[in-house]
Amino acid sequence: MEDPFALLELPRHPWVDATELKEHFLARSAAVHPDRQHDASEAAKAEAQRRFADLNAAYNCLRDARERLHRLLTLESGGPPKDVQRIPPGTMDLFVEIGQACREVDGFLEENAAVTSPMLKVKRFEQGLEWTDRLQALLATVGDKRGQLEEELRSLNVVWDAAPPVGSPARGAGLPLERLEQIYRILSYVSRWTDQLQERVVRLAM
Repeated sequence: MEDPFALLELPRHPWVDATELKEHFLARSAAVHPDRQHDASEAAKAEAQRRFADLNAAYNCLRDARERLHRLLTLESGGPPKDVQRIPPGTMDLFVEIGQACREVDGFLEENAAVTSPMLKVKRFEQGLEWTDRLQALLATVGDKRGQLEEELRSLNVVWDAAPPVGSPARGAGLPLERLEQIYRILSYVSRWTDQLQERVVRLAM
Protein backbone atom coordinates (compact mmCIF):
# COMPACT_ATOMS: atom_id res chain seq x y z
CA MET A 1 0.00 0.00 0.00
CA GLU A 2 1.10 3.54 -0.68
CA ASP A 3 1.40 5.97 2.21
CA PRO A 4 -2.23 6.05 3.47
CA PHE A 5 -1.76 9.51 4.95
CA ALA A 6 -0.59 10.87 1.61
CA LEU A 7 -3.33 9.05 -0.31
CA LEU A 8 -6.01 10.75 1.79
CA GLU A 9 -4.05 14.02 2.01
CA LEU A 10 -3.80 13.90 5.78
CA PRO A 11 -0.75 14.75 7.91
CA ARG A 12 1.18 11.88 9.43
CA HIS A 13 -0.26 11.74 12.93
CA PRO A 14 -0.53 9.04 15.61
CA TRP A 15 -4.15 10.07 16.21
CA VAL A 16 -6.68 10.82 13.48
CA ASP A 17 -10.10 12.39 13.93
CA ALA A 18 -12.70 9.90 12.65
CA THR A 19 -14.96 12.55 11.14
CA GLU A 20 -12.11 14.30 9.33
CA LEU A 21 -10.81 10.95 8.07
CA LYS A 22 -14.21 10.02 6.63
CA GLU A 23 -14.60 13.41 4.97
CA HIS A 24 -11.20 13.10 3.29
CA PHE A 25 -12.00 9.58 2.11
CA LEU A 26 -15.40 10.54 0.66
CA ALA A 27 -14.02 13.63 -1.07
CA ARG A 28 -11.17 11.74 -2.73
CA SER A 29 -13.06 8.56 -3.58
CA ALA A 30 -16.16 10.19 -5.10
CA ALA A 31 -14.60 10.72 -8.54
CA VAL A 32 -13.35 7.13 -8.84
CA HIS A 33 -16.33 5.37 -7.28
CA PRO A 34 -17.43 2.41 -9.49
CA ASP A 35 -20.98 3.80 -9.70
CA ARG A 36 -19.65 6.83 -11.60
CA GLN A 37 -17.72 4.87 -14.24
CA HIS A 38 -20.57 3.62 -16.47
CA ASP A 39 -19.50 5.62 -19.54
CA ALA A 40 -15.75 5.24 -19.04
CA SER A 41 -13.50 3.01 -21.15
CA GLU A 42 -12.48 -0.37 -19.79
CA ALA A 43 -8.99 0.93 -19.08
CA ALA A 44 -10.40 3.94 -17.23
CA LYS A 45 -12.76 1.71 -15.26
CA ALA A 46 -9.87 -0.54 -14.25
CA GLU A 47 -7.76 2.43 -13.16
CA ALA A 48 -10.67 3.93 -11.22
CA GLN A 49 -11.30 0.59 -9.54
CA ARG A 50 -7.64 0.32 -8.56
CA ARG A 51 -7.63 3.86 -7.20
CA PHE A 52 -10.85 3.33 -5.28
CA ALA A 53 -9.47 0.12 -3.75
CA ASP A 54 -6.30 1.96 -2.67
CA LEU A 55 -8.31 4.76 -1.06
CA ASN A 56 -10.57 2.27 0.70
CA ALA A 57 -7.57 0.35 2.03
CA ALA A 58 -6.00 3.60 3.25
CA TYR A 59 -9.24 4.58 5.00
CA ASN A 60 -9.56 1.20 6.74
CA CYS A 61 -5.91 1.37 7.78
CA LEU A 62 -6.12 4.83 9.34
CA ARG A 63 -9.45 4.29 11.09
CA ASP A 64 -7.98 1.42 13.15
CA ALA A 65 -5.51 2.69 15.77
CA ARG A 66 -3.36 -0.43 15.74
CA GLU A 67 -3.11 -0.60 11.94
CA ARG A 68 -2.49 3.15 11.77
CA LEU A 69 0.44 2.92 14.20
CA HIS A 70 1.88 -0.08 12.38
CA ARG A 71 1.89 1.89 9.13
CA LEU A 72 3.16 5.09 10.77
CA LEU A 73 6.05 3.27 12.46
CA THR A 74 6.93 1.59 9.17
CA LEU A 75 6.93 4.92 7.35
CA GLU A 76 8.94 6.76 9.99
CA SER A 77 11.50 4.08 10.86
CA GLY A 78 11.77 2.24 7.54
CA GLY A 79 10.57 -1.08 8.96
CA PRO A 80 7.66 -2.65 10.85
CA PRO A 81 7.49 -2.72 14.68
CA LYS A 82 9.76 -5.24 16.39
CA ASP A 83 9.22 -7.55 19.39
CA VAL A 84 5.46 -7.49 18.89
CA GLN A 85 4.93 -10.54 21.13
CA ARG A 86 6.91 -9.07 24.03
CA ILE A 87 4.61 -8.07 26.89
CA PRO A 88 4.64 -4.25 27.06
CA PRO A 89 5.65 -2.45 30.28
CA GLY A 90 2.84 -1.94 32.77
CA THR A 91 0.57 -4.65 31.38
CA MET A 92 1.86 -7.82 33.07
CA ASP A 93 -0.75 -7.82 35.86
CA LEU A 94 -3.62 -7.46 33.39
CA PHE A 95 -2.02 -10.06 31.10
CA VAL A 96 -1.94 -12.58 33.98
CA GLU A 97 -5.45 -11.74 35.24
CA ILE A 98 -7.08 -12.08 31.82
CA GLY A 99 -5.20 -15.26 30.99
CA GLN A 100 -6.24 -16.88 34.27
CA ALA A 101 -9.87 -15.77 33.88
CA CYS A 102 -10.05 -17.19 30.36
CA ARG A 103 -8.59 -20.52 31.46
CA GLU A 104 -11.02 -20.79 34.37
CA VAL A 105 -14.00 -19.93 32.18
CA ASP A 106 -12.90 -22.53 29.63
CA GLY A 107 -12.78 -25.13 32.40
CA PHE A 108 -16.19 -24.04 33.68
CA LEU A 109 -17.72 -24.33 30.21
CA GLU A 110 -16.15 -27.74 29.67
CA GLU A 111 -17.62 -28.99 32.96
CA ASN A 112 -21.03 -27.63 31.99
CA ALA A 113 -21.22 -30.07 29.10
CA ALA A 114 -21.26 -33.00 31.55
CA VAL A 115 -23.96 -31.61 33.88
CA THR A 116 -27.35 -33.33 33.59
CA SER A 117 -29.01 -32.59 36.94
CA PRO A 118 -31.62 -29.77 36.69
CA MET A 119 -30.64 -28.42 40.12
CA LEU A 120 -26.98 -28.38 39.21
CA LYS A 121 -27.81 -26.67 35.93
CA VAL A 122 -29.60 -23.87 37.81
CA LYS A 123 -26.64 -23.46 40.16
CA ARG A 124 -24.15 -23.41 37.30
CA PHE A 125 -26.33 -20.93 35.40
CA GLU A 126 -25.98 -18.57 38.38
CA GLN A 127 -22.24 -19.19 38.41
CA GLY A 128 -22.19 -18.41 34.69
CA LEU A 129 -23.82 -15.05 35.38
CA GLU A 130 -21.13 -14.31 37.96
CA TRP A 131 -18.44 -15.18 35.41
CA THR A 132 -20.13 -12.96 32.84
CA ASP A 133 -20.06 -10.03 35.28
CA ARG A 134 -16.37 -10.64 35.95
CA LEU A 135 -15.53 -10.78 32.26
CA GLN A 136 -17.57 -7.63 31.59
CA ALA A 137 -15.58 -5.87 34.33
CA LEU A 138 -12.35 -6.97 32.66
CA LEU A 139 -13.67 -5.74 29.31
CA ALA A 140 -14.36 -2.35 30.91
CA THR A 141 -10.79 -2.26 32.27
CA VAL A 142 -9.41 -3.11 28.84
CA GLY A 143 -11.65 -0.44 27.30
CA ASP A 144 -10.30 2.14 29.77
CA LYS A 145 -6.77 1.15 28.79
CA ARG A 146 -7.63 1.66 25.12
CA GLY A 147 -9.13 5.06 25.91
CA GLN A 148 -5.99 6.15 27.79
CA LEU A 149 -3.82 5.11 24.87
CA GLU A 150 -6.03 6.99 22.39
CA GLU A 151 -5.70 10.14 24.51
CA GLU A 152 -1.93 9.75 24.59
CA LEU A 153 -1.88 9.35 20.82
CA ARG A 154 -3.94 12.53 20.47
CA SER A 155 -1.41 14.40 22.63
CA LEU A 156 1.47 13.12 20.46
CA ASN A 157 0.10 14.86 17.37
CA VAL A 158 1.76 18.12 18.44
CA VAL A 159 5.13 16.33 18.57
CA TRP A 160 4.67 15.15 14.98
CA ASP A 161 3.67 18.68 13.92
CA ALA A 162 6.85 20.09 15.48
CA ALA A 163 9.18 17.44 14.02
CA PRO A 164 11.46 18.10 11.03
CA PRO A 165 9.69 17.52 7.69
CA VAL A 166 9.34 14.12 6.04
CA GLY A 167 12.60 13.23 4.31
CA SER A 168 14.77 15.22 6.70
CA PRO A 169 17.66 13.20 8.25
CA ALA A 170 16.80 14.79 11.61
CA ARG A 171 13.15 13.70 11.59
CA GLY A 172 13.65 10.34 13.34
CA ALA A 173 15.54 11.92 16.24
CA GLY A 174 12.65 14.34 16.81
CA LEU A 175 9.98 11.65 17.13
CA PRO A 176 9.26 9.38 20.16
CA LEU A 177 9.22 6.24 18.01
CA GLU A 178 10.14 3.94 20.90
CA ARG A 179 7.11 5.06 22.90
CA LEU A 180 4.91 4.80 19.81
CA GLU A 181 6.10 1.22 19.36
CA GLN A 182 5.22 0.48 22.99
CA ILE A 183 1.72 1.87 22.46
CA TYR A 184 1.38 -0.24 19.33
CA ARG A 185 2.31 -3.38 21.27
CA ILE A 186 -0.13 -2.54 24.07
CA LEU A 187 -2.91 -1.95 21.54
CA SER A 188 -2.12 -5.32 19.98
CA TYR A 189 -2.69 -6.97 23.35
CA VAL A 190 -5.78 -4.84 24.01
CA SER A 191 -7.32 -6.04 20.75
CA ARG A 192 -6.43 -9.65 21.52
CA TRP A 193 -7.81 -9.41 25.07
CA THR A 194 -11.04 -7.84 23.84
CA ASP A 195 -11.60 -10.66 21.36
CA GLN A 196 -10.79 -13.34 23.95
CA LEU A 197 -13.10 -11.89 26.60
CA GLN A 198 -15.98 -11.20 24.20
CA GLU A 199 -15.77 -14.73 22.81
CA ARG A 200 -16.18 -16.20 26.29
CA VAL A 201 -19.02 -13.85 27.19
CA VAL A 202 -20.87 -15.13 24.10
CA ARG A 203 -20.16 -18.76 25.01
CA LEU A 204 -21.44 -18.20 28.55
CA ALA A 205 -24.69 -16.82 27.14
CA MET A 206 -25.34 -19.85 24.96
